[in-house]
Formats: sequence, structure tokens, C-alpha cells
Amino acid sequence: MQRNAPDFSLEGKVTLVTGASRGIGRACARACAAAGSDIVLGVRNVAASADLVAELEGAGRKALAVELDIPNKAHIAQAVDAALTAFGRIDVLVNNVGVAPGNLAELVEEKDLDEILDVNIKGTFLMTQAVGRQMIKRNGGRIISISSQAGTVALRGEAIYCMSKAAINHLSRCLAAEWARYNVTVNTVSPTFIHTDGTAPFLSDPANHQATLDHIPLGRIGETDDVVGAVVFLASPAAGLITGANLLVDGGWSVA
Repeated sequence: MQRNAPDFSLEGKVTLVTGASRGIGRACARACAAAGSDIVLGVRNVAASADLVAELEGAGRKALAVELDIPNKAHIAQAVDAALTAFGRIDVLVNNVGVAPGNLAELVEEKDLDEILDVNIKGTFLMTQAVGRQMIKRNGGRIISISSQAGTVALRGEAIYCMSKAAINHLSRCLAAEWARYNVTVNTVSPTFIHTDGTAPFLSDPANHQATLDHIPLGRIGETDDVVGAVVFLASPAAGLITGANLLVDGGWSVA
């Protein structure tokens, strides 16, 4: 018997992407729009995102940029309210905001610790909670947090960042268990080093570039396109029975 092909379309959906102004977040917004979704861009500078709004609208999607400074709870509430006012619902949340100031554990200062935990853990939780409440009311939704291979493997000089990403992974499992009864799935996507503006200073050093490649069995640094495919998949009907999962996009780093 012939079976229908898996459905990877986001047609008719509304996706909110945090940290959507550049890098992985911008790529996620474009990919979800290409899959059919209307897009809410969570950004610090709305005016600076006018070009992306115009690009998405030019491709036939509705797009809205909202000011979002994570982990500011008032900003989060205002951004969610603005999205709901404009579109009536949020079907997909992509948590992309994160910081990663590296330092050896014995040299980490309290202010650095507070920044990483506030943005990566507190911010992710508050954003997920705010959108999750709306999804629970509607009995459905998809939440995808951009985590990192750092939540699975040990990276020298990144102890606090690694800890924060491991926390996001386990938070997602806990929420997946709690919210499954509301038909809300919660998953994480964990990339390796990806070519972005944020990683460019590190990867531009030949020694760092080669050391990174030495850890990746597939033999290349990742591109944003490698990440967004996983995000669109987890947001789509094709992933309807997947929740509490951590999808590693790491070129084999974690199993080498």
C-alpha cells in the first residue's frame, strides 16, 4: 500500500524566533518562513530588523518584529502579547537567545556566571513559560530550544556555558513530560561550532579552526543550514510523536 509522504510543511503556522536578528536565529526565521510559517522576530532593535521583515513579506509571509530583551520578564510579556495581538496565536517557539563568554573555571567571575545563567537558563525558562501558557490554552504547540553540543560534551574553558546548556536540555525533558497532555512538544537542537558572526573571531584563528575540525568526524564546521533543517523538522507535523529529544547537529563530535 502506498503511504503519503511525511509532512514537513509549516503552512498556516505562526512561529516566534528569539534572537532573530542574526546567525542561527535569522536563519531559523527564514527557514520556517520558507516552510510556510508566518514569523514573529524577537529582536533587541526592531528598526535594524526592517530588512528581514521586508524579505519575509516579499516572500509572501506575514512578519512582525517585536522588541525582546531576554531575560527581562516585562519585555517577554510584551513581546508575547504583541505576537498574540497581531496573529492570535503562537504555534511554534524557537528559543535561540544565548551567551557564551568563555573562561577557565578558576577564573570565572560572579558577573560572568550571573550573565550566562540569567540569559541562557532564566531567559529560556521565562520565554518558554510565557509562550507555553498560551499553547496550553490552545491545546497544542511546538517548542524548540537551540542548545549546544556543550550540553553533552565537555569543552575546556566553557564550564559555565556547558552547565547552562545541559540545564536547558534537561529542562526541555521535564517540560516535555509535563506538557505532553496538552499536545505541546518540547525539544532541543544542539549544534557544534557553526559559521556565524559570533563564532567568526574564534574560527578565524587557524589553530582554533584546525583544533575544532579535529573533533568533528564529518570533517567540516557547520553552516546555519545544517541547523535549520532540524528546527523545521521538529516544528512540522512529521515530528508529531517526538518530544523530550535532544537532536545533536554536531558532525559526530559527541560520539568520536
